[in-house]
Amino acid sequence: MEIALEILKYVLPSIIVFVGVYFIMQNFLEKEQKKLDMRYKTDNLKLVTPVKLQAFERIILYLERISLSNIVMRIYKPGMSAKDLQASMLNAIRTEYEHNMAQQLYVSSRSWKMVKSAKDETVKVINSCAEQLSDKASGLELSQFIIELVSQTERTPTDVAIEAVKKEINRAF
Repeated sequence: MEIALEILKYVLPSIIVFVGVYFIMQNFLEKEQKKLDMRYKTDNLKLVTPVKLQAFERIILYLERISLSNIVMRIYKPGMSAKDLQASMLNAIRTEYEHNMAQQLYVSSRSWKMVKSAKDETVKVINSCAEQLSDKASGLELSQFIIELVSQTERTPTDVAIEAVKKEINRAF
Protein backbone atom coordinates (compact mmCIF):
# COMPACT_ATOMS: atom_id res chain seq x y z
CA MET A 1 0.00 0.00 0.00
CA GLU A 2 2.83 2.32 0.88
CA ILE A 3 4.43 1.69 -2.54
CA ALA A 4 1.15 2.59 -4.28
CA LEU A 5 0.96 5.86 -2.32
CA GLU A 6 4.56 6.60 -3.15
CA ILE A 7 3.90 6.01 -6.89
CA LEU A 8 0.71 8.07 -6.71
CA LYS A 9 2.65 10.92 -5.07
CA TYR A 10 4.84 11.19 -8.20
CA VAL A 11 2.33 10.24 -10.89
CA LEU A 12 -0.61 12.42 -9.79
CA PRO A 13 1.26 15.76 -10.06
CA SER A 14 2.64 14.65 -13.41
CA ILE A 15 -0.88 13.91 -14.67
CA ILE A 16 -2.14 17.27 -13.40
CA VAL A 17 0.75 19.11 -15.10
CA PHE A 18 0.19 17.15 -18.32
CA VAL A 19 -3.55 17.99 -18.39
CA GLY A 20 -2.79 21.65 -17.68
CA VAL A 21 -0.15 21.84 -20.41
CA TYR A 22 -2.50 20.03 -22.81
CA PHE A 23 -5.28 22.60 -22.34
CA ILE A 24 -2.88 25.53 -22.55
CA MET A 25 -1.38 24.16 -25.78
CA GLN A 26 -4.83 23.46 -27.19
CA ASN A 27 -5.88 27.06 -26.51
CA PHE A 28 -2.62 28.41 -27.97
CA LEU A 29 -2.95 26.33 -31.14
CA GLU A 30 -6.58 27.44 -31.65
CA LYS A 31 -5.55 31.09 -31.36
CA GLU A 32 -2.70 30.58 -33.82
CA GLN A 33 -5.06 28.89 -36.27
CA LYS A 34 -7.47 31.82 -35.99
CA LYS A 35 -4.61 34.24 -36.67
CA LEU A 36 -3.59 32.24 -39.74
CA ASP A 37 -7.19 32.15 -40.98
CA MET A 38 -7.52 35.90 -40.49
CA ARG A 39 -4.24 36.58 -42.29
CA TYR A 40 -5.35 34.29 -45.12
CA LYS A 41 -8.67 36.14 -45.42
CA THR A 42 -7.04 39.58 -45.47
CA ASP A 43 -4.49 38.47 -48.05
CA ASN A 44 -7.32 37.02 -50.13
CA LEU A 45 -9.31 40.24 -49.84
CA LYS A 46 -6.33 42.20 -51.15
CA LEU A 47 -6.24 39.93 -54.18
CA VAL A 48 -9.97 39.45 -54.73
CA THR A 49 -11.18 43.02 -54.23
CA PRO A 50 -9.67 44.44 -57.44
CA VAL A 51 -10.91 41.43 -59.41
CA LYS A 52 -14.35 41.78 -57.90
CA LEU A 53 -14.49 45.48 -58.77
CA GLN A 54 -13.38 44.68 -62.29
CA ALA A 55 -16.19 42.11 -62.53
CA PHE A 56 -18.72 44.73 -61.45
CA GLU A 57 -17.34 47.10 -64.07
CA ARG A 58 -17.64 44.46 -66.76
CA ILE A 59 -21.21 43.66 -65.77
CA ILE A 60 -22.18 47.35 -65.91
CA LEU A 61 -20.44 47.66 -69.27
CA TYR A 62 -22.30 44.58 -70.54
CA LEU A 63 -25.63 46.00 -69.41
CA GLU A 64 -24.87 49.35 -71.04
CA ARG A 65 -23.86 47.63 -74.28
CA ILE A 66 -27.09 45.62 -74.46
CA SER A 67 -29.38 48.46 -73.50
CA LEU A 68 -31.88 48.88 -76.31
CA SER A 69 -30.88 52.38 -77.37
CA ASN A 70 -27.15 51.58 -77.32
CA ILE A 71 -27.40 48.27 -79.13
CA VAL A 72 -29.60 49.75 -81.87
CA MET A 73 -27.15 52.59 -82.43
CA ARG A 74 -24.15 50.28 -82.40
CA ILE A 75 -25.52 47.50 -84.61
CA TYR A 76 -27.69 49.31 -87.15
CA LYS A 77 -26.13 49.93 -90.56
CA PRO A 78 -27.93 51.64 -93.44
CA GLY A 79 -29.56 49.18 -95.82
CA MET A 80 -30.16 46.45 -93.23
CA SER A 81 -33.50 44.71 -93.21
CA ALA A 82 -35.44 44.47 -89.96
CA LYS A 83 -34.73 40.72 -89.82
CA ASP A 84 -30.99 41.30 -90.29
CA LEU A 85 -30.95 43.96 -87.59
CA GLN A 86 -32.90 41.72 -85.23
CA ALA A 87 -30.55 38.79 -85.83
CA SER A 88 -27.46 40.98 -85.41
CA MET A 89 -28.72 42.47 -82.15
CA LEU A 90 -29.66 39.07 -80.73
CA ASN A 91 -26.29 37.66 -81.75
CA ALA A 92 -24.48 40.59 -80.11
CA ILE A 93 -26.44 40.13 -76.88
CA ARG A 94 -25.75 36.39 -76.81
CA THR A 95 -22.05 36.83 -77.59
CA GLU A 96 -21.60 39.53 -74.94
CA TYR A 97 -23.44 37.41 -72.38
CA GLU A 98 -21.31 34.35 -73.08
CA HIS A 99 -18.20 36.51 -72.81
CA ASN A 100 -19.26 37.82 -69.40
CA MET A 101 -20.77 34.71 -67.81
CA ALA A 102 -17.80 34.14 -65.51
CA GLN A 103 -18.52 37.44 -63.77
CA GLN A 104 -21.35 35.76 -61.86
CA LEU A 105 -18.64 34.35 -59.60
CA TYR A 106 -18.12 37.78 -58.08
CA VAL A 107 -21.68 39.03 -57.66
CA SER A 108 -24.61 37.85 -55.60
CA SER A 109 -27.13 35.45 -57.05
CA ARG A 110 -29.74 38.19 -56.86
CA SER A 111 -27.66 40.59 -58.95
CA TRP A 112 -26.83 37.92 -61.51
CA LYS A 113 -30.54 37.07 -61.81
CA MET A 114 -31.17 40.75 -62.52
CA VAL A 115 -28.50 40.69 -65.26
CA LYS A 116 -30.03 37.58 -66.81
CA SER A 117 -33.49 39.07 -66.54
CA ALA A 118 -32.33 42.28 -68.24
CA LYS A 119 -30.84 40.22 -71.07
CA ASP A 120 -33.99 38.13 -71.45
CA GLU A 121 -36.30 41.16 -71.36
CA THR A 122 -34.15 42.99 -73.91
CA VAL A 123 -34.34 39.98 -76.22
CA LYS A 124 -38.12 39.84 -75.75
CA VAL A 125 -38.51 43.51 -76.62
CA ILE A 126 -36.39 43.14 -79.76
CA ASN A 127 -38.36 40.08 -80.87
CA SER A 128 -41.69 41.67 -80.04
CA CYS A 129 -40.88 44.83 -81.98
CA ALA A 130 -39.66 42.81 -84.96
CA GLU A 131 -42.84 40.70 -84.94
CA GLN A 132 -45.01 43.80 -85.07
CA LEU A 133 -43.40 44.97 -88.30
CA SER A 134 -43.97 43.51 -91.74
CA ASP A 135 -41.58 40.96 -93.20
CA LYS A 136 -40.30 43.57 -95.65
CA ALA A 137 -39.62 46.20 -93.02
CA SER A 138 -36.25 47.92 -93.05
CA GLY A 139 -33.74 47.97 -90.23
CA LEU A 140 -34.37 51.70 -89.96
CA GLU A 141 -38.05 51.06 -89.21
CA LEU A 142 -37.15 48.51 -86.53
CA SER A 143 -34.56 50.78 -84.97
CA GLN A 144 -37.00 53.71 -84.92
CA PHE A 145 -39.70 51.49 -83.40
CA ILE A 146 -37.34 50.30 -80.65
CA ILE A 147 -36.04 53.82 -79.90
CA GLU A 148 -39.62 55.11 -79.73
CA LEU A 149 -40.55 52.32 -77.34
CA VAL A 150 -37.52 53.06 -75.15
CA SER A 151 -38.39 56.76 -75.03
CA GLN A 152 -41.86 55.86 -73.71
CA THR A 153 -40.47 53.51 -71.07
CA GLU A 154 -39.63 54.99 -67.70
CA ARG A 155 -37.02 52.38 -66.76
CA THR A 156 -35.64 49.77 -69.10
CA PRO A 157 -34.69 46.30 -67.86
CA THR A 158 -31.01 47.19 -68.14
CA ASP A 159 -31.56 50.32 -66.03
CA VAL A 160 -33.12 48.19 -63.29
CA ALA A 161 -30.24 45.70 -63.41
CA ILE A 162 -27.59 48.45 -63.37
CA GLU A 163 -29.25 49.96 -60.32
CA ALA A 164 -29.25 46.57 -58.54
CA VAL A 165 -25.56 46.00 -59.34
CA LYS A 166 -24.67 49.50 -58.12
CA LYS A 167 -26.51 48.84 -54.85
CA GLU A 168 -24.52 45.66 -54.39
CA ILE A 169 -21.27 47.51 -55.04
CA ASN A 170 -22.23 50.13 -52.45
CA ARG A 171 -23.05 47.42 -49.90
CA ALA A 172 -19.80 45.58 -50.54
CA PHE A 173 -17.56 48.62 -50.47
